Amino acid sequence: MASFKILLVEDDLNLGQILNEYLSLKGYETKLCRDGEEGLNAFKRESYDLCLFDVMLPKKDGFSMAKEIRKNDSVTPIIFLTAKSMKEDTVEGFKIGADDYITKPFSMEELLLRIQAILRRTAEKNPQISDQKSFDFGNFHYDYDKQLLSEGNNQTKLTSKESELLRLLCLHINQPLDRSVALKLIWRDDSYFNARSMDVYIAKLRKHLKVDPTVQIMTLHGSGFKLITDAQAS
Repeated sequence: MASFKILLVEDDLNLGQILNEYLSLKGYETKLCRDGEEGLNAFKRESYDLCLFDVMLPKKDGFSMAKEIRKNDSVTPIIFLTAKSMKEDTVEGFKIGADDYITKPFSMEELLLRIQAILRRTAEKNPQISDQKSFDFGNFHYDYDKQLLSEGNNQTKLTSKESELLRLLCLHINQPLDRSVALKLIWRDDSYFNARSMDVYIAKLRKHLKVDPTVQIMTLHGSGFKLITDAQAS
């Protein structure tokens, strides 16, 4: 669980800082935002494994954020934090697509257990989610955290999108990677324009990998891609 990224949106300065520090100490990579607009923009820029939203926020409340997210993303778990205990608010949260709802004040241990339980269920439903960050295939070594693809003494610094896409391909090495899965996990929307964008990044990765003829990215027409190595690439 310690490798997952959490988007935390909390306008209470003290609680936000305490939650941020606590989750970081537990090994999570946490992004703290102070209002709904900042939080929504952060979600659109990066991929997160779980969202932790206060309901009452400046500029855009937690429910409005979740509605925007659920238009294109039905996968990323959302937990609401709120001082409200009215049943109507809880029902509203679940109708929007919340995975859990915790009322302030709460214990940090309880929140941590809820986060772990949700991430565990998410990982079981989505086997492509893994904490592996380092890969060796063909003559290449790929470090996801550093976004570095190495072949001998040659190193290539990948862009964020290239890095995310190569990691998914490596996690499915010699197995099909469904196009819609990659689009929803990286671009968060499997629209036509995002699909064309992904094709551009696939072409860029192929250029990086062409120095090793035993490694190829195959296009599986109508379904997706496959990173193949060794004899399968010959």
